Amino acid sequence: MSDTSPTLWQIAISHYSEKARWALSYKGVEHERRAPLPGMHMAVALWLTRGAQKTMPVMRLDGRNIGDSTAIIAALERRYPDPPLYPADPEQRRRALELEEFFDEELGPHIRLLVFHELIREPAIFAEVASETLPRAMSRTKALNGAYARVFTSLRFGANSDSAAEAATTKVVAAMDRLDAELEASGGEYLAGDRFSVADLTAASLFYPLVSPEEGPLPADRPSPPAFERFRDKLRGRPGYAWVEETFRRHRRPVARNVSWRGSL
Repeated sequence: MSDTSPTLWQIAISHYSEKARWALSYKGVEHERRAPLPGMHMAVALWLTRGAQKTMPVMRLDGRNIGDSTAIIAALERRYPDPPLYPADPEQRRRALELEEFFDEELGPHIRLLVFHELIREPAIFAEVASETLPRAMSRTKALNGAYARVFTSLRFGANSDSAAEAATTKVVAAMDRLDAELEASGGEYLAGDRFSVADLTAASLFYPLVSPEEGPLPADRPSPPAFERFRDKLRGRPGYAWVEETFRRHRRPVARNVSWRGSL
């Protein structure tokens, strides 16, 4: 691909990066992906966005760098309008964008903290997950990778806090309650209108760490912390849980892309 091709700077296991990847896939946009080293990604994001954004994903599109998954989808919708992720009907579009914001704010940060909290308590599993985000040469030092991941997530997200994890658990359950209610109100297939939209993409992608669908970023059979498995089992029978699985199965298709580890400044 040329330097003018769309480029997604991402973290492979991130649910917000998955949201952006899914939008690119759904629209069939060929692009390059770059994955900075975890931890270093914050400096890269700040550099790419001139201090406006310190997290991934960041999208380079038509000569400008766009931070935040919501802004990335908005830019993709303008540049590649077909197939659309925004409903044409104004009321349905308003509803879709409101649901996108809800799951971005009320689910995304909290499910991330909860996952990291449980991983911190299971060093061997965290070492495996952390190593999968690194180039092959660095993935062999699993114990060191796991130790770094535990320190980073504790400092960055406060993931070592039991009280924060308890609050996050409440938020995730509340988000599932909202998803169940929205599905009941809409008829159980799509959240806003009669076709797949940004609302469906956002809810499904941000719930992927809980549901672990086969089409998700991590292998569905990957071992996870026992405490998180018990939490997952409590929600497995919910309509929203099954809907996330089905939404990934029906709408998450691969797209040709070039993946690069060239994450240096």
